[in-house]
Amino acid sequence: MKIPISVFVIISILSISYVRSQSPVVDTDGMPLVTGPTYYIVPAVSGSGGGVKLAPTTLNQTCPLDVAQENNEQLNGLPQTFSLAIPNRGGVIRESSDLNIIFSGATTCGQRAIWRVEDSNGQRVVTSRGTFGNPGASTISNWFKFKKYDNDYKIVFCPTVCNTCRPACGEVGSTIAKNGRRSLLLSSNPLKVKFKKA
Repeated sequence: MKIPISVFVIISILSISYVRSQSPVVDTDGMPLVTGPTYYIVPAVSGSGGGVKLAPTTLNQTCPLDVAQENNEQLNGLPQTFSLAIPNRGGVIRESSDLNIIFSGATTCGQRAIWRVEDSNGQRVVTSRGTFGNPGASTISNWFKFKKYDNDYKIVFCPTVCNTCRPACGEVGSTIAKNGRRSLLLSSNPLKVKFKKA
């Protein structure tokens, strides 16, 4: 069965309109975020800790690493890059686009640190054990989105890279452990963030 060309044209126009209706995510200078450059992810609210960094999963080990926050709000954390599931011309990152969040450079554990959601002790924590690219069922836990949150942004885990998958969506928040470490996890209280070019 052949699909009429008019149906293809209509679907293409609707797809382009949808992509254009999504606003670009902007950094602290008001410039659109793009793939390639590095950015710091920092809290938008004073008193919410510092920028996003890596920290050992357990206190007595150096590896593996989880995604955490600096305790000192004056510290920016570590620079990160973003990679879109569906690349676009110019690499502009738009709200609600599926993307990998990648720490720039190799870690002390000798691996590339890519955000991933994992279950740990009844919580869904953000680790650095993700896989780069390859959108689909096998990488469903590695895809995040940036969404407008008041005048800033929140990071959301609700991937749409797999049509048959039904992930339990959530928003990335921060919790303070007994040892004082600020860990990132899925929470009903999202961390309000902004993006600062490194």
